[in-house]
This record gives sequence, structure tokens and C-alpha cells, in this order.
Amino acid sequence: MARISSYPYDNTVTDNDAWIGTEASSKRTKQFTAKAVAEYLNLNAKVNIGGQMSFKWSDTENGGEGTISKNGGGGTGDTFSTLGTVHLSINEINGQNVVAFLTYLIGKDLLLGQGDQISQFGHYKMTSYVIDPSNSSYYKAAFTYIGGNGTIATQGTQYTLIHFNIESGDKTFDFTQAAPASTWSITHNLGKHPSVTVTDTGDTSVLGGAINYIDTNNLTITFSSAFAGKAFLN
Repeated sequence: MARISSYPYDNTVTDNDAWIGTEASSKRTKQFTAKAVAEYLNLNAKVNIGGQMSFKWSDTENGGEGTISKNGGGGTGDTFSTLGTVHLSINEINGQNVVAFLTYLIGKDLLLGQGDQISQFGHYKMTSYVIDPSNSSYYKAAFTYIGGNGTIATQGTQYTLIHFNIESGDKTFDFTQAAPASTWSITHNLGKHPSVTVTDTGDTSVLGGAINYIDTNNLTITFSSAFAGKAFLN
């Protein structure tokens, strides 16, 4: 056999390209295609992506490490809207503990998607995430269904669970102070503490206003003198 360095490089990899390697169980030399290697990496969560968790579906409640299952078991063939309470292993497929991360996501939107079928998914808000009193290796998550498509696949199918936000772009609010005032009271309902830019009626930027964030939907701006103008919240 010639030296490996003597073979030409092929920079265009296709699904049926193959490498020679050793099968672990038999210790025999075999060929492994690029497609097979890619599927192994994807379906067994061997390539980690921040914020993405991978589980295998189980029709048995608390069906083993790295599984997600329906409260009471079953689920294969059901629509995603039927998932109200799910049981999640404390470790995902690749063995990483997910408890701290999922606890942080309580109250947030999650997307549960089939690993090899992007159009099979459920969109939920996770309202609680607590340890299963019957088995400390699992947590029970309460899901409120928002939307989705398709049905739950067969036992052993790999699913990814990610924090999901479909809002497009940042939310803004424009406020007009028609009558001159030294304190502007603004209700913006943006659900956050926005940055604020102020201009007078001549569209000249005004600096020095003291901003007081009353809560995530209301604020006041206090100036040294009264004037009219606009505030742009971003």
C-alpha cells in the first residue's frame, strides 16, 4: 500500500465518499461514508451547539438517560399539542447535565424539533421545571402549547430543545411631548428598559435629561427647564 501522503487531496466531499477505519465491536477494517459519519454526529449530539439540548423520545415515562417522555408514557403518533407535562432526563444524549440551563429558561419559549425533520416541531412556553419526586434523575416540565406542526415520531427518535424567540427585530416607541414640560411621563409598553434619545421641536438633540425607569413599561425624563419635543425609545 502506498504512503497516504502520496494520494491526491479531494476538497469536494460528497455523501458517498468513504474513509477506512476500524469498527469498534469487531475490530475489523471497514469503510465509513461521509453521510453515515454526519448522521452519527447529528443524531447522537456529538457536535455541541450552545443553547441546544438533544434528547431521544421514549414512549416509557422516565425511559432512560438522555430521554424525553410524555407524562404517563406513550406519545408516538400524537400531535405536539398533546404535550402538557414532559419528563426530561437530567442529562441530555451526550451526558451533559441540563438542569441549571433549563431552570434558567422557566417562563420562556422553547422549540422541540425532530432532529432530522425540520417541519416536525412544537413551540411551547415552559411554565415550570421541577424534580420528579419519584425519580431524582428526571425533571417534570410544564409546557403550554403555542403552535407547531406534525406528530411525535417513534421511540428513539432524536429531538432538539432550544430557547426560541420569533420576534423580528427590536421593539421601539416614539413619544411626542406636545406641551412644554420639564418632566415627561412616558408609557411605552416595550417590556424592557429602553435607551432614550430626545429632540426638541427643531429636531435638535437634547442632552442631560434624567431618566427614571419606573418599571419595564413606564419611565419619566426630567429636564432643567420646560420644552416640547420628541423622545425615541429603543
